[in-house]
Amino acid sequence: MRIAVISDVHSNLAALEAVLADLGAVDALWCLGDSVGYGPEPNACTARLEQAGALAVAGNHDRAAIGRLAIEDFNPLAAAAVRWTAEQLTPRSRQYLAALPERRAEGQWTLVHGSPRVPVLEYLFSPAAAAESFAHFATRFCLVGHTHVPIAFAGGRRVAAEYMGADATLSWAEDERRYILNPGSVGQPRDQDPRAAYLVLDTERCQATWRRVEYSIAATQALMAQRGLPRPLAERLSHGW
Repeated sequence: MRIAVISDVHSNLAALEAVLADLGAVDALWCLGDSVGYGPEPNACTARLEQAGALAVAGNHDRAAIGRLAIEDFNPLAAAAVRWTAEQLTPRSRQYLAALPERRAEGQWTLVHGSPRVPVLEYLFSPAAAAESFAHFATRFCLVGHTHVPIAFAGGRRVAAEYMGADATLSWAEDERRYILNPGSVGQPRDQDPRAAYLVLDTERCQATWRRVEYSIAATQALMAQRGLPRPLAERLSHGW
């Protein structure tokens, strides 16, 4: 099977469309949450994901936008975007977001937004945090988002972490270790590469490949300004942070 894995679209339709155009034919599309928040087109993004048949889980912005997660712990810019998003959502988008589970298991793969230990909220940046998480899923692989940084954690006596840049490939054909993989963010990358990020799994070749795609950042920024979203949220898209 060839499976595309995306995360953290964050209402950035231009980035989402660029990824969908780039990935080509796939057998499945998996989305690791935060379809909305930050960006200017929440309803269009949820509709596009639904149209594409994405198998998705809930992220913290998804939950907050429908009132299922308090925003006190969000930073002021993120909280402002959540409030704006909540006002824009159509009943159909609310229904879509409300139906998303916090965790899915698909064969050898567990799908969550944050971590298998705290599915919606925990950030996995460090090997130490990842080491704690391996006990919280039963499959060989876990797919996570939330940090907006493409990274692979390999389990073992010592957990190894590796940042995965564009076209980086991981192979597990002759490797019995367990893995936690993060595809990076479609709509708001935070690894100083502003291009939209996603991951392709090839289960027959036992490979995972990280991809980056150019999109019209200026078009998204213009919509954010037009709709009154905080200026720093638009500016950061140019820098991948």
